[in-house]
Amino acid sequence: MPHSFLPSFLKPSTAPKPPSSTISPSNLPTISPRKTARILPALATNEGAGATVHRAIGTPQLRHFSPFLMLDHAIIHTGQGFPDHPHRGQETISYILSGRLEHEDFAGHQGVLEAGDLQFMTAGRGIMHSEMPVPSHDGKPSEGLQVWVDLPAELKMCEPRYRDVRASEIKRVSADEGRVSVKIISGTSYGVESKHTDLSYTPVWYLDFVVHPGGRVMQAVPEGWNAFVYVLAGNVVVQGKSVEKRCIATLERDGDSFEGRVPEDATEDAHFVLIAGVPLEQPVVQHGPFVMTTREGVRQAVMDFVAHENGFERAKDWESQAEKRRKSLS
Repeated sequence: MPHSFLPSFLKPSTAPKPPSSTISPSNLPTISPRKTARILPALATNEGAGATVHRAIGTPQLRHFSPFLMLDHAIIHTGQGFPDHPHRGQETISYILSGRLEHEDFAGHQGVLEAGDLQFMTAGRGIMHSEMPVPSHDGKPSEGLQVWVDLPAELKMCEPRYRDVRASEIKRVSADEGRVSVKIISGTSYGVESKHTDLSYTPVWYLDFVVHPGGRVMQAVPEGWNAFVYVLAGNVVVQGKSVEKRCIATLERDGDSFEGRVPEDATEDAHFVLIAGVPLEQPVVQHGPFVMTTREGVRQAVMDFVAHENGFERAKDWESQAEKRRKSLS
């Protein structure tokens, strides 16, 4: 998705060595739940071609949360979306919650993500693509989450790549006598490890929880990683604090687990994602969809895109089929 914030710096943080991919509640003690650091509402804004976006990371209140650069919860109606736009220096994780999304890029890759599917995209040295909803028969909008993950400095100019994860490939597990269900997109939950590894260069765990009233989650979180919860529906109580729909709760670094519960008297299930990643020891300089570690790097990215050089050669005269259709209807 496009992004309009001006360049900014992050204070560098220490990046611990990634833990074993087999960490799970069965072999990592869950005796020290993390407390919430901040609870913030997502800010509604318009992006792209009229799409409504609830932005939880990438706001004035929470500019970045290393390695996470942005978290958008998008509601996209037919005719809206994210037309042709570039990226450099980051990875994006797109999760389709409902509806369908058509993806196309200047290298000839094209496909449709269905509800429950994800796409992990590494922009690296440069990509230009479009993300547009496929019209639905019932007229309902498409809904999805997109996370931007920073790339280590030495990988900023790597070759672009994609990894699609279909809903049918995602492992699931139930806990707490059926009151908790988890989709294990990446990482480990209740002793079950995701079938997918190395989906992103920067190590990330991505877990999707649905918790019925009275349910309680006990989830291991890798030591030293940054982690947050974003609530899609209902509300979840984290260490005595309620996190409501379309709010993000960042967790403190101290502790080895996440504990959340839904009160017995709640009138609806809680649906939320828990995402964790290795913080990077590097500054962040961002200008729109270009994310580097220096101002000069960002200036070079802009010049390369304008001149169609150093990764953006194929952007010259390229236009997606979705954009051609959109223009023909306008």
